[in-house]
Amino acid sequence: MASPTGPRVTCPEAAVSRTLLLGWVLVQVAGASGTTGVVVAYNITWKSTNFKTILEWEPKPINHVYTVQISHRLGNWKSKCYSITDTECDVTDEIVKDVKQTYSARVLSTPANATGYTGEPQYTNSPEFIPYLETNLGRPTIQSFEQIGTKLNVTVQDPRTLVRKNGTFLSLRDVFGEDLSYTLYYWKASSTGKKMVKTNTNEFLIDVDKGQNYCFNVQAVIASRKANQKSPESPIECTSHEKGVFKDMFFIIGAVVFVVIIFIITLSLCLYKCRKARARKSGKENSPLRVA
Repeated sequence: MASPTGPRVTCPEAAVSRTLLLGWVLVQVAGASGTTGVVVAYNITWKSTNFKTILEWEPKPINHVYTVQISHRLGNWKSKCYSITDTECDVTDEIVKDVKQTYSARVLSTPANATGYTGEPQYTNSPEFIPYLETNLGRPTIQSFEQIGTKLNVTVQDPRTLVRKNGTFLSLRDVFGEDLSYTLYYWKASSTGKKMVKTNTNEFLIDVDKGQNYCFNVQAVIASRKANQKSPESPIECTSHEKGVFKDMFFIIGAVVFVVIIFIITLSLCLYKCRKARARKSGKENSPLRVA
């Protein structure tokens, strides 16, 4: 008797049972490894300006928390920001200990609310980071400026950093020394043509046209770097010749008013004394003669 050659009919109930069984096995395996719902960090970046340094990453956690560890090449891993749900961690206090070191960090992912969790956490390593070479330069500020005749003097104020020495916060100049320079961009207020001058100090003294107003700003530069050489430019400042003339006129007018007031007071006192003396003299002349 020949066996049937038609298509084999599968049982829907059996297929569903196998699918459920496979799903249950996968859940048990994941639960045993302690990684249910844990997603590793990615896109880890260093955000640093004037050595203020934040480690950032993705994604936002759902069923897990993060712990950050940081180390330099010759050191051990040190944990920071334990079991957080944020996606950033301030590591400034570690990197300012030696800004010329090479640092690495890693972001560990562990299940949230996992009391007694003993599994090996998953983690992602960051790129290496050398603060001295890679921190962004903050925007400088113009401390003071003065235009006298054909000379314009501009003084730049160094930003403060979070690097300490003997308990004192160091300035950008203290940290970088002669590696740090400043560029001054200046132009006539009535023109758009910019000129540029550089200095390795914090002072600029440039020749300008007498009686002309000038605008200018500054930029910090570390030319020895391969990247992140320049800071953002400072806010623009402008001289005002009219203000200087008005100020001079104000003092001149004030001096004239003061002299006039003194003259009036002196004249009033003289007139008062003259009248008083005249009155005494008149009184003597009109008094009757005494007969002996």
